[in-house]
Amino acid sequence: MAELTQTAAATWQLSRRGVWGLAGAGALVLSILLAVSIGAIAIPLSTVWGVALNHVIPDAVPVTWSPGRAAIVWDIRFPRAILAALVGAGLGLTGAALQAVTRNPLADPHLLGISSGGAFGAILALMHTGMFLGLLTVPLLAFAGALGATALVLGIAQCARATSADRLVLAGVAVSFIIMAGANILIFLGDPRATHTVVFWMLGGLGLAQWPHLLFPLAVLIPTGAWLWHRAPDLNAMSLGDETAATLGIAITRFRLSVFVAGALITGVMVAFSGIIGFVGLMMPHLVRLIFGGDNARVLPLSALFGAIFLTWADTAARIVMAPEDMPIGIVTGLTGGLFFVWLMARRA
Repeated sequence: MAELTQTAAATWQLSRRGVWGLAGAGALVLSILLAVSIGAIAIPLSTVWGVALNHVIPDAVPVTWSPGRAAIVWDIRFPRAILAALVGAGLGLTGAALQAVTRNPLADPHLLGISSGGAFGAILALMHTGMFLGLLTVPLLAFAGALGATALVLGIAQCARATSADRLVLAGVAVSFIIMAGANILIFLGDPRATHTVVFWMLGGLGLAQWPHLLFPLAVLIPTGAWLWHRAPDLNAMSLGDETAATLGIAITRFRLSVFVAGALITGVMVAFSGIIGFVGLMMPHLVRLIFGGDNARVLPLSALFGAIFLTWADTAARIVMAPEDMPIGIVTGLTGGLFFVWLMARRA
């Protein structure tokens, strides 16, 4: 009887997770479609559906729209909305993993200097080295910068014997300031004609999204995210402290380094195509834990899902607030994230 009860409970849990998963996927798809529909030129959802279907299945529906609208939907807005979802998912996932492995609720790619390292590498490619590897140049140099920043943070923490999670975050903040100073020097020494574009990119922007660009973040996010989700029990153990994790047989130093490298890989590629976007990796895990609890088996995928939905709508807001001009998306996420944490502090008080 007890076994039947346990089996029924497990089946209920799986079915409930399936319902939540389908609901989340539906909300993300709807958000992307609405983001494509909304803009300086409003396009009906029926047209959005029709253009998408005709590109996937040629002549699936009768063409009742102009070639200009088809180009706006398929060539401009769809890749931008999908890139926003991929970047939001990557930053949310990375923030959740870093907060678990450092046991610090303030850990995220921006505070730990990973985003700054990625920005340094991308600026170096855009303004100084040129695209000597084609489309791979910016993401590869951004990943190298993010990985270098990660190594620098870990090296400083090791030299200063700053093994605690709080001191690790402080080392990350210090490294972030140093690297951004170096990035500013690169901008100062670069071509003045490209400065405006790079400064706008540093504030976060998805206006350069193209279909070929989506392959890089997708190819990184899926395997790296799957690995982090697979290691969710180890992240749960790390959240309880190094001593607890060690008693469970986890190689603490190696595992923490692996999570940092995975976070650097995701962040570096995302920064290469979106610029520096703050608060997503910091805010989404908090929001998920408030609603669904602290089990990383749920926190990791839901942080990715919430991050994707949030950044899709943040980019939509950035497009329409000052239409036809694009507001940097970092302004929208910074304002939203700051208000969220003010609310969170007031709630806890």
